[in-house]
Amino acid sequence: MQETLFPLLAALAAYLVGSLSFAVIVSRAMGLSDPRSYGSGNPGATNVLRSGNKAAALLTLVFDALKGYLPVLAVKLWGGPYGLAEGTMALVGIAAFLGHLWPVFFKFEGGKGVATAAGVIFGLNPLLGAATLATWIAVAAVTRYSSLAAIVAATLAPMLQLLIWEAGPEALALIIMGLLLVWRHQANIKKLLAGTESKLGAKAAGATPAPGTSKKHPHGTGPKPAGHSHHHPSRKK
Repeated sequence: MQETLFPLLAALAAYLVGSLSFAVIVSRAMGLSDPRSYGSGNPGATNVLRSGNKAAALLTLVFDALKGYLPVLAVKLWGGPYGLAEGTMALVGIAAFLGHLWPVFFKFEGGKGVATAAGVIFGLNPLLGAATLATWIAVAAVTRYSSLAAIVAATLAPMLQLLIWEAGPEALALIIMGLLLVWRHQANIKKLLAGTESKLGAKAAGATPAPGTSKKHPHGTGPKPAGHSHHHPSRKK
């Protein structure tokens, strides 16, 4: 009974943690537009970056990764006395990832899972996590396409696991996450092929700008009366 109950409870807890959509939470807390309303419509760090607020994007990235990493780490550190082993670690990783994709707290409208998957990989195999992150950084640096970097990294991770380490619950979890991640990027793949995909850092229309970034002329933006001239007081030397 306990051999089934404890893994299921751990998976449920991980799913609920994964359902915390930090792109939406951080954006609301910082007075930004809902990331589901602009850009790609994806509640993830890359789309939050399109608001122009780098701090919000960074916070989203960190928290989305942690919600994948911490459930796996918790099972690794404290699951032993409850009979939770590698199979449960893989299970909670998938559960946290699924929570991000289909969050119960946000009408099941989730993101694509790149940062959360990265957190899961780091929890399961830190060396593989580092290799996967290096792959993402390299592809993103060369192409400036976050989506392409994610697709390449998601495809490479399970291959590296099988080639260098071993087939097991971790490899199965990586394959499932990789397939779902590529599937969630269908629209991006079409845009990449059409040459219309947005590059990293591109500003999205409809996004609330970061505080202090908008500059207005002191006389406003409306029509000026005839004969209006721009005389500004000169500075005294």
